[in-house]
Amino acid sequence: MIMVITLKYEYRVIKSKRKTAAIEIDENCNLILRVPLRYSQKTVEKLILDHTEWIEKHMIIQREKQKNKIVLSYEQINSLKEKARNIIPERVEYYSKIMGLKISGIKITSAQKRFGSCSGKNSLCFSYILMQYPMEAVDYVVVHELAHIVYKNHGKDFYRLIEKYLPDYKLREKMLKRR
Repeated sequence: MIMVITLKYEYRVIKSKRKTAAIEIDENCNLILRVPLRYSQKTVEKLILDHTEWIEKHMIIQREKQKNKIVLSYEQINSLKEKARNIIPERVEYYSKIMGLKISGIKITSAQKRFGSCSGKNSLCFSYILMQYPMEAVDYVVVHELAHIVYKNHGKDFYRLIEKYLPDYKLREKMLKRR
C-alpha cells in the first residue's frame, strides 16, 4: 500500500493481481484505488483525473451518509436481531416454497456492509440491519439470496428469476440504497 497526497485528493493505492481498476470511497470518506500490479503512478493519477466527477459526487454522498448515520444502542440492536430471527426465516420459508428451492441453513448476522449472502452450500445469511427497512425491501433481499441458489452470479438470468417472483424488484432494491 502506498499513501500519496497529490492532485486534489489524498488516496491509498492497493495493488494486487487483478485485471481492472476499482475506485472506492469508504465510510470515512477515504479514497481507495484498487489497481493491477502493472499500474504506474502516472496511470493511477490519470484514473483519478478521469473520474473526478464520480469521486466528487460519491464523496458528497458518503459525507451525507455519515451525517445521517444512526447509532443504535445495545438494546436497539438486540431488538432488531430478535425481530430478524422471527421474521426472516418465515419469509425465507415462504419464498423458498414458491420458488421450489431448498436451503441448507439460515443465520442472522451483524454484517454492516451487506444485507445478505448465499454460500456455495446454499446456506443463507441475513443482517439484522435489514429490519430497519420496509418489508418489501426485506422480501427483495430474501428472493435475491434465494436466487443465488440457482445462479451464483448477477447475470441476466439471475435478475429474470428475481423478476418472476418480484416484478417490482427494482423499486424494492432502491429502498435499500436510500440510507
